[in-house]
Amino acid sequence: MTTPAEPMPTPPAPPMPDPATTPDIPPIPEPAEVPTIATIVDAAAKWTASDWLGKVITDRAGDKIGKLHDVYVDVETDEPQFGTVKVGLINRHLTFVPLMGVSVGPDELRVRVLKEQVNSAPDLNLHGQELSQADESVLYHHFQMNYTAIASESGRRLARR
Repeated sequence: MTTPAEPMPTPPAPPMPDPATTPDIPPIPEPAEVPTIATIVDAAAKWTASDWLGKVITDRAGDKIGKLHDVYVDVETDEPQFGTVKVGLINRHLTFVPLMGVSVGPDELRVRVLKEQVNSAPDLNLHGQELSQADESVLYHHFQMNYTAIASESGRRLARR
């Protein structure tokens, strides 16, 4: 009967060269941190409406509407409700686009409405920087959104930020 051979001892690993004392060997770079989906979502969630100013607005089909000019928030929740964009080739003017449910991308903000809805939005006159309560109602109804005036002296729901 034969006896099993004893395993051969493994030789010790050669020492790692020290890049400080061996100039022709570049140091091994640290592994790069790859962003996770959670990191990307967290970064988008930390955006504020003022960070959106100047961003390109696209409709739900991906068609460019324009660049975001102003943001109007709900005075009770401070959530962005509408933005203004410049539209038109000859008679350029500001018009409103709903921001509820906006998707924030790295280069654009995608809204849930179509460009045609924005282009056909009512032409509203701003009273200073605010809309009248009646104009707010017209705007919400154009985009088929529920509107109720708030219990305040003006009854206005929107404020420009």
